Amino acid sequence: MLDCAIIGGGPAGLTAGLYATRGGLKNVVLFEKGLPGGQITQSSEIENYPGFFDHTKSGMDFMDNWQKQCFNFGLEHRMDEVLQIQKDGENFSIQIAGKDPVSTKSVIVCTGSTPKRAGIVGEDKFFGRGVSTCATCDGFFYKNKEVAVLGGGDTALEEAYYLSNICSKVYLIHRRDSFRAAPSTIQRVQNKENIEIVLNTTVTQILGDDMGVNSILLKDKNGSETKLEISGIFVFVGHNVNNSVLKTSENNFLCDVNEQGQVIVNLKMHTSLEGLFAAGDIRIDAPKQVISAAGDGAVAALEVISYLQERS
Repeated sequence: MLDCAIIGGGPAGLTAGLYATRGGLKNVVLFEKGLPGGQITQSSEIENYPGFFDHTKSGMDFMDNWQKQCFNFGLEHRMDEVLQIQKDGENFSIQIAGKDPVSTKSVIVCTGSTPKRAGIVGEDKFFGRGVSTCATCDGFFYKNKEVAVLGGGDTALEEAYYLSNICSKVYLIHRRDSFRAAPSTIQRVQNKENIEIVLNTTVTQILGDDMGVNSILLKDKNGSETKLEISGIFVFVGHNVNNSVLKTSENNFLCDVNEQGQVIVNLKMHTSLEGLFAAGDIRIDAPKQVISAAGDGAVAALEVISYLQERS
């Protein structure tokens, strides 16, 4: 019987494992099918994590030390694929692909969310080299340069506004004739001088060279094509919440989620089900930043320790 099962090996999961084991729990397992680290391992450079300012190191280098530190205190990593979490009395049963279920007293779900791709030609080729899904992470690399933002929801407009304070010009491109964002957000974007709104237009291809993105091809509703020279494009067309492990056999959820499938938690990362916690990008209102996910993981682990102490 495990004290705690942690599902997901990104910053939230690793930090949860560090705090749980260092806090005295002996049987803590991190379930992550691949190499722990999360989406940040795909980044070529890290600039916005306090205390880490080495431009020669990538996201993979950044997370390497996290793994070493977390495993140093006894956290066990199992490269298993978790299919489902089931409630088993006051405990939980972790259903694993090709193996027997594992029983645990508590669970922290840190499976995150994945930015949706727009499916544009060149998007995958230049991802991380001019194509981004995080303005907060990568905006500074485009200081005083021209960039494009693709999307029409609140996130796209908010990120376009954020980038407008860094970049010389932001092209906000949306395939429809109106935005889905809040009226106040739309008004703020419309009033920003260096944001050019391009409606009824799609991006058909992302172009570049060995240095990265240098232009995009656009097509308007009449079929006219134009080429726009930019240094980068930020894609905000939604997220896929990685919540499949929380789905029951009846296709319901084990705990409360919102309309987007994000797990509803309180400030202590408690879900609606006792003994089940959620941390990182899978939860509601997640900032989708490494430092925030790490904080979530620490809070969740401390709460697990308190929960288990109350049970004993």
